[in-house]
Amino acid sequence: MNVRTNQKKRKAVFIDRDGVINNALIINGRPHPPKCWQETLILPGVQQAVDLMHSAGWILIVITNQPDVARGKTTRVEVEKINSFIKSELPPLIIRTCFHDESDNCMCRKPKPGAIITAALDYDIDLSASYMVGDRWSDIEAGNQCGCKTVYIDYGYSEVKPLNFSHKVGSLLEAAKTILKNDSGYDEN
Repeated sequence: MNVRTNQKKRKAVFIDRDGVINNALIINGRPHPPKCWQETLILPGVQQAVDLMHSAGWILIVITNQPDVARGKTTRVEVEKINSFIKSELPPLIIRTCFHDESDNCMCRKPKPGAIITAALDYDIDLSASYMVGDRWSDIEAGNQCGCKTVYIDYGYSEVKPLNFSHKVGSLLEAAKTILKNDSGYDEN
């Protein structure tokens, strides 16, 4: 754990991966991860969003559930290849991955807040000054549970919607502009 003395805690934007950073495969109205790194595409506006938030001093941490590993639908190696591809395209992202399924009752699997809390301890982050950005109810719930402000990207999936979020937007770029505006009076013009 990093120990910083006599310094203000840092702020972070925690970001979901599939559907927020990169493409998600929509099957029956629900998002699914790409099957391999070669199918992984960074979504439009994501590079600009990452650049804006990083330039403003935010630590950017991707928090992703990848239960298809536990379900035997993909391998941990393939998920790590996708993560490596994303990190090579979008530095300086930090990626934290939960490979468990719901039945494993893992504290790092969203909607539980364990992955966010652990990252906050590792990087000396003030959760009340931070944001969680995601496109599913579990992302928003994880952020709410640890006291982050939340930004819901609404793609109109055919699944449960979050009920309690700070902001609703249509993309990560819009989320970045909203966060910067609310944090420091950022003007996109």
